[in-house]
Amino acid sequence: MRTRQDWERETLQPALKRAAPRRAVFETPSGIPLDVVHGDDAGEFPGEYPFTRGIHPTMYRSRFWTMRQYAGYATAQESNQRYRYLLAQGQTGLSVAFDLPTQLAMDADDPLAAGEVGKVGVSISTLDDMRELFNQIPLDRVSTSMTINAPAAILLAMYIAVAKEQAGGAAQHTTDRDPSAIVSRLRGTVQNDILKEYAARGLYVFPPQPSMRLVTDVFAYCKDHVPHWNTISISGYHIREAGSTAVQEVAFTLANAIAYVEAARAAGLNIDEFAGQLAFFFNAHNHFLEEVAKFRAARRLWAKIMRERFGAQDPRSCMLRFHAQTGGSTLTAQQPMNNIARVTLQALAAVLGGAQSLHTNSMDEALWLPTEASVRVALRTQQIIAHESGVADTVDPLGGAFTIEYLTDEIEARAADLIRQIDAMGGAVRAIENGWMQAQIAESAYQYQKEIESGERVIVGVNQFQDDGHAPDESGPAGQRQQRFVVDPAVEERQRQRLAAWRAQRNPEHVAALMQRLENTARGNDNIMPCLIACVEGGLTVGEIGRVLRNIFGEYHPPTAI
Repeated sequence: MRTRQDWERETLQPALKRAAPRRAVFETPSGIPLDVVHGDDAGEFPGEYPFTRGIHPTMYRSRFWTMRQYAGYATAQESNQRYRYLLAQGQTGLSVAFDLPTQLAMDADDPLAAGEVGKVGVSISTLDDMRELFNQIPLDRVSTSMTINAPAAILLAMYIAVAKEQAGGAAQHTTDRDPSAIVSRLRGTVQNDILKEYAARGLYVFPPQPSMRLVTDVFAYCKDHVPHWNTISISGYHIREAGSTAVQEVAFTLANAIAYVEAARAAGLNIDEFAGQLAFFFNAHNHFLEEVAKFRAARRLWAKIMRERFGAQDPRSCMLRFHAQTGGSTLTAQQPMNNIARVTLQALAAVLGGAQSLHTNSMDEALWLPTEASVRVALRTQQIIAHESGVADTVDPLGGAFTIEYLTDEIEARAADLIRQIDAMGGAVRAIENGWMQAQIAESAYQYQKEIESGERVIVGVNQFQDDGHAPDESGPAGQRQQRFVVDPAVEERQRQRLAAWRAQRNPEHVAALMQRLENTARGNDNIMPCLIACVEGGLTVGEIGRVLRNIFGEYHPPTAI
């Protein structure tokens, strides 16, 4: 068993040399000192395998989690203004929401995109859109997360292309003129998690096998060229939003992660060469104690999977690094200001569970896209937790609490049992293809809804403690009424016109040559990322690339019955 002295000498002191504490002294307002970590009865310490107590020895004592508010709507120009506003308000990382056409590899002028352009995220069709999205934002100095899955490789190619342009002198806010140097410094995450789309969210395009090829091509390319980039954010968030339990969220997320690791190894990648760039994305739900324990259990279970199942030797390969977002499905349209309290509890659970980055939902998201005022309150919630609550001043402050340790053990054991069931079916891809995973989520969602409708589960303002029936935008005293954010309906036509102008200035022969190169690459075995970067730099649109890949890979159609 590890001793406290071993940990301090071998793990803590080297970490303190790399990252000094935020303050010279950590203590309560009463002057009671707080140590880096309290309690070591189990011989487990933060920053050491199996990372139950956190992946870093000092966690938030050295640096707070990244405050990364998810945002994006309408045009690239309007989203850019929101990003710069958030950065000015103290946000420390960007998180990009794309509209549905972009998420489905369609251009803004595709007939199937009608009515959806810019509605739930920003519309990106061309490299010029991506340039405008990050105008005056130095990409080598910010951390950017992009929630994009089926066309993740395409959007990452665009991001890399814009970074190279900034290095080449197209932007005045960087002095580095070496494109490969600026690309090698890029930090952030591309979600790139297609399995959860099949299981829970539904925004898939290609069948599983070619989709997995795109995923592992991103792994391999970033390993060599973008080493600080998280190549995937394996997402339990959407599994939970679809209705799963906390145990299912952990189990299904890690089962999907196992499938990605196996696919990467089958593609010839060494476990310790790519595993350190894997990241995770979890939901922070309402049951405070279960959520704190869930994050601890997921971290410990993943560490054991990587070492015992895959033989990982590098400690970074065993670290479960995760972004958390508060539960969108828990927000209520009734009495929307109550959502501030829900989000605060959920965010606190994520912090006490050891999140590396966090998004806090806005109180009005059950009604419409959030306003700047509600986004500011959501960000201030994180800042109050960081600077006023004291929970960031010691590592894993709930570790050792009997209930937390019991729940951690139970969630780990139950999730491991579900993973064994999935293994017996042939793995996560097979469990998704035969509809088993979807059926498990649907059953849990059904049971949850039954409890709400019967009154067994109380939702404040919904099935108990209702108000007098005022519409949400009329409730509350003057000065506290909900303002509504509306995307201008003219956005779609402006995007169509912008896209037409983009196509008109291109060389048709060059476009045709690029499309042929893309087709040849997709049919072969070479890594597709260099080709995608060349295609977007040469003027191909998201939809044109998507159309070529659809023709080669086909489109996925889910099981007709679950």
